Amino acid sequence: MKLSARNQLKGTIKSITPGAINSEVVIELAEGVEIASVITNESVTNLELAVGKEAFAVLKASNVMVGVA
Repeated sequence: MKLSARNQLKGTIKSITPGAINSEVVIELAEGVEIASVITNESVTNLELAVGKEAFAVLKASNVMVGVA
């Protein structure tokens, strides 16, 4: 797989929470470091996503927001 996006984060699927149309997929990048994405249920099926399976979070954005507490 080759992509133009440079921010490709490899991890393991920690959880998949299905909804009526979309699912939240949580990928654990390292112990205690997680990233979540909301994708269609159809994409979950087509990609054959499952807890424990290796996956990539691919980020391509013109803006990244930063905040502090």
